[in-house]
This record gives sequence, C-alpha cells and structure tokens, in this order.
Amino acid sequence: MIPTTEKQPSEKGDEAWVEPLTLSISHLTRYTYEGPVQDSFNEARLQPISDSLQHCREFSFRIDPETPVRDYPDFYTNCVHYFDVPQPHESLEVQAISVVQTQPDLRGAIPSVGSADLESAAVKEHHFDFLHSSEFVSLEADVWREAIDALPNGVHDVWKDTVAIGEFIHRNYKYTPRSTNVNTRAVEVVKKKQGVCQDFAHLMLGLCRIHHIPARYVSGYFLNQHKLPGEIEASHAWIEVFIPGYGWKAYDPTHRRGTDTRYVKLAIGRDYSDIRPVGGTFRGKGTRKMVVEVSVQRVN
Repeated sequence: MIPTTEKQPSEKGDEAWVEPLTLSISHLTRYTYEGPVQDSFNEARLQPISDSLQHCREFSFRIDPETPVRDYPDFYTNCVHYFDVPQPHESLEVQAISVVQTQPDLRGAIPSVGSADLESAAVKEHHFDFLHSSEFVSLEADVWREAIDALPNGVHDVWKDTVAIGEFIHRNYKYTPRSTNVNTRAVEVVKKKQGVCQDFAHLMLGLCRIHHIPARYVSGYFLNQHKLPGEIEASHAWIEVFIPGYGWKAYDPTHRRGTDTRYVKLAIGRDYSDIRPVGGTFRGKGTRKMVVEVSVQRVN
C-alpha cells in the first residue's frame, strides 16, 4: 500500500530538474501477525522499470523468512516477484533495494494534438484499458460532472488540457494526509474534495478518460530535497497520458507539474489495483500491523 504518512507536496514554483541523477532507494514492508500464520503467498512490484528516462542499475530483493523468489512480467510488463512461505511464521519482511539512473526527457516539444486524433481506431484499440473505468476509477455521474467542469469546452490540445485538469484538481481539492485510505475510489474523492497522491492520481485518470484521453496510473518514488529531519518518506503516485505522435507523457497532480529526473517509476497499470507494491494471502489470524519504510537518496 501507499502509506498515509506522505509529505505535504511542494508548490508548482519548484524548478524542473533536468540534470541526470543517480538515486538509491530502499523500500521495506514489515508485517506482524496476531499469531503464527502459514501458507503465505505474495507478489511484489518493487523493481523499477528501465526505459528511455531511467535505468535500473542495481536491484536486490530480500525476504525474511528466507524463501525462493521467482519473477515474471505481468500484462503491463511490470516485473513481479512472487514467493510463498509455507512454514508457520509470526512476521514477514519484504525489502527491495535499487540504484536507478534517471535522464531528462529529450523528445523535444510536445505537439498540439486535438480531439480528432484521440478518436482514431489505433488509439482506441491499443489503449482500450486506459480509456475505460477500472476498479478504483469508475466513470460515474459525479466523476463525469467534474470532468465537464474541468474542461467545459472539451479537448483541443491533449497536453495543455491535461495540465488544465491538473490545475482544476489543485484549485478544488485539498491535500490532506490520512483523510482517505488505500481503498478509496475516485468517486469518493469527488465527494470528500480531499485526499493524497493516490487519490489525486485516480481522480485525474477518471477526468482524462471521460474526455477520451488515454491515461494510466504510475507508482514510484520522488526525491524530496526539502524533507525535515526524521520525516518519514513514502511511495508516490502520478499519471501518464498518451499523446498521439509523441507517446506517453507523465503529469503529477499532487505537485502540479510534469515529472523530471527526481522521479523513479516502479510500475504502470489501470489503477492502484494493478500495481500494489506488496500483496498476498495467508492462512491464520488477521494482520496485526503493517509498517512501510521508504528511503530515497541521491548518490554522489
């Protein structure tokens, strides 16, 4: 899950970082149980993606109790590590340590693409999953009304209108830690008018999809250079929209901007249900406690 101890987002005035960065990331998930459990089967999506904007140079994965770990690419090509712990155990630790090199986006200016390009058969066929409702992003009446309010004149320029939707969320929704939980849906965010990064990402997905802009959920990390001593770091979430003739372009509604070299992408999907960092099942009493510890550091 994404912890509720997220930091307050910085303002849009922060300058985008264009210098390459090397980032060291530690992500620890610790479960403790009410008593011994067994037959624990789990999946983790904690290995950063390697693409044109980042390269995962090093990755290690540790399980306690020790057990064999296997991996496979899921439907969206995310790397999934899966493992089972058949013997009785009272706690479970899952830790991923990564070193990632990030690069600036050198594709050049984003073209002006209108609504007609979004109606092409190629866009609708290849990005079907990212145009329709999903588990956390239902395109019902409340979300629909927000989408119309965000873009009352419809889509005229995909990227500029994406930014306009992000600005709409910033004006009308309040970043409020612990106001929601990991299972909050987009329609609930509309009613609450508040949330955290996962909520803003789900809401923005819904508003984009209603306007026929293909949009997908991204999980990952953000290098916070302004954190206070002892401040707890957390996973982050943002979205990517598909721009015909250009490709996928990321936007972070929590920080009101496109992403830069401070961001590390973990996984993509229709929404949070496709990219849960760690999830699984077991036999025994319910989980007593879960703790997530994240560290993102710049490597000199």
